[in-house]
Amino acid sequence: MPQASNLSTSRRALMKGTIAALPLAGYGRQRSAPAATDKLLAYVGTYSSPQGPEGSKGRGEGIYLFEFDRGSGTLSQRNLFPNASNPAWLAFNPSRTHLYSANETTTYKGSASGSVSAYAIDRSNGNLKLLNTVSSEGMGPAHLSVHPSGKYVFVANYAGGTIAVLPIDQSGELGQPTDVKTDSGTPGAEKASSAPRGTFAISGHEKPHAHFIKSDSSGRFVLHCDLGLDRIFVWKFDESTGKLTPNDPPDIRFPSGDGPRHFTFHPNGRWLYSLQEEGSTVVAFDWDKKRGRATAVQTISTLPPGFVGTNFTAEIMIAPGNKFLYVSNRLHDSIAWFSIGPNGRLTYAGEEWTRGDYPRHFNTDPSGDFLFSCNQRSDAITTYRVNRKTGALAFTGKYTAVGTPAIIIF
Repeated sequence: MPQASNLSTSRRALMKGTIAALPLAGYGRQRSAPAATDKLLAYVGTYSSPQGPEGSKGRGEGIYLFEFDRGSGTLSQRNLFPNASNPAWLAFNPSRTHLYSANETTTYKGSASGSVSAYAIDRSNGNLKLLNTVSSEGMGPAHLSVHPSGKYVFVANYAGGTIAVLPIDQSGELGQPTDVKTDSGTPGAEKASSAPRGTFAISGHEKPHAHFIKSDSSGRFVLHCDLGLDRIFVWKFDESTGKLTPNDPPDIRFPSGDGPRHFTFHPNGRWLYSLQEEGSTVVAFDWDKKRGRATAVQTISTLPPGFVGTNFTAEIMIAPGNKFLYVSNRLHDSIAWFSIGPNGRLTYAGEEWTRGDYPRHFNTDPSGDFLFSCNQRSDAITTYRVNRKTGALAFTGKYTAVGTPAIIIF
């Protein structure tokens, strides 16, 4: 989370807007992608409090519900579920009957903590019903995910430097934490080792900052990024107790100051890709899924050759089809894509302007035909058609107005 005051360039701050798409018809059927005639529902999470991201004011009003037209790529607002506590990250349970939001604030019920909310989804219309809200066990929760079993939510608290495991009961409500861990260690350098020449991408290395947490597909290992410590911690997870224990080795280390922010696993379970916020790099790893160990095999820049100056990366994802990996660059305001080789190595393939300020999050619809960029500081989501053969993005001309959007999920 870059500090805007440290930047000489006054460019965009991307919001965590979340679009979650669910089919209106035939939802219970098991299928890889809905038919072209189906409408999809999309949830967008926003910054919504006066204390928004990087010291700016949040202009969203909570969680927005949109209908997505698969033919045209148009998003049409259907509803709004007010939440004034920055519901800036959203995630579904595996059956998509419930939605969970990380509410990125620093106080909850008078304590120094953010919160996590649980919602039930009405499958007939996509409306949300708030079930309960609990402490995130640390200030500024920046990310959450749901365990493959659907029994636990994992949350990473950026400002607090902690992670927590929250159990989910049969109704979908959240319980008291089964485990809380506090990151410790020596912060990395103020300036990233791998950053472009001329960078002033300086933030987050004054103390630990847990930024992202997710399990592998088996659910046996849970990994979380600490941007301030330049590490990804690796935990063994006991599903019966909800407890985390350090793996051997207990972490993956990065060049000082590079700031691991988010990561993604390839669906084959053999490759892991980590995105560094200040270093503007992707590091590719071979992943040993039996032992929970990562071996670095490649580091590649997220920026075009010759780039100089300041950039902060934000999001990383592998598109449907598993041929291309995408990342977002803030200040450069682009989404870059890489082809994934047969050995998991990446080759830079292109970039596209986001036509908005500070792309905090982006996502594709389930078919992979459209990509949506949540441009935080310009209060809009922009839509692109995806060339499934080349990975290239083509702007559709469509803008969707949303105040400080933060994440979009389908």
